[in-house]
Amino acid sequence: MDGVIRVLVVDDDPLVRSALSLMLGGQGDIEVVGEADNGASGLSLVTELDPHVVLMDIRMPVMDGLEATHALHQRPTPPAVVVLTTFDADDHVLRAIAAGADGFLLKDTPPGDIVQAIRTVAAGDAMLSPSATRSLVSRLRSATPTDRSTTAAERLTALTERELEVAVCVGRGLSNSEIASELYLSIPTVKSHVSRLLTKLHCTNRVQVAMVVHDAGLV
Repeated sequence: MDGVIRVLVVDDDPLVRSALSLMLGGQGDIEVVGEADNGASGLSLVTELDPHVVLMDIRMPVMDGLEATHALHQRPTPPAVVVLTTFDADDHVLRAIAAGADGFLLKDTPPGDIVQAIRTVAAGDAMLSPSATRSLVSRLRSATPTDRSTTAAERLTALTERELEVAVCVGRGLSNSEIASELYLSIPTVKSHVSRLLTKLHCTNRVQVAMVVHDAGLV
């Protein structure tokens, strides 16, 4: 995206909030517009501040990050959400993706990678930490294949040939610019295709699209 990326930090630990705000404050293209100590307060600040990206902790009082993420993605124009947690567990990864998270990173992720994740999701792509990706792939491989693959294949029949090509590229983890280069499309055209994929497949983010493609055995 063009311009400054507006970020909201939601975490019940004031030290974590301060550290993230301090780290991100040094980036010329990122502005921390607010902080919240629980999911409910975070939802209110999203309405008030209209951030592009929310850094969301999972375990918080009043309302946890997964519930808050799900609530955000019921809105017409939700911000991108990057879930940050100290727990690298399969269940957390899958629940965050199901809730609509656009990224999943551990809190010990190097600062530069967190900054890059914010830029990535703000541009409309998805971001998972390598360990989270391994957890996701492991869970998918261990799932009962027949029902999942059949259902996924049926969902993909709603796509045009070009949309299916884009979906496979999303399933391979390619960014919009990489898809544009591979399929000889403009980036705005790729974004339009991805938007239609989300609608037709009833997905809230690119990671869920990738899961459908993986389930169908196309990647």
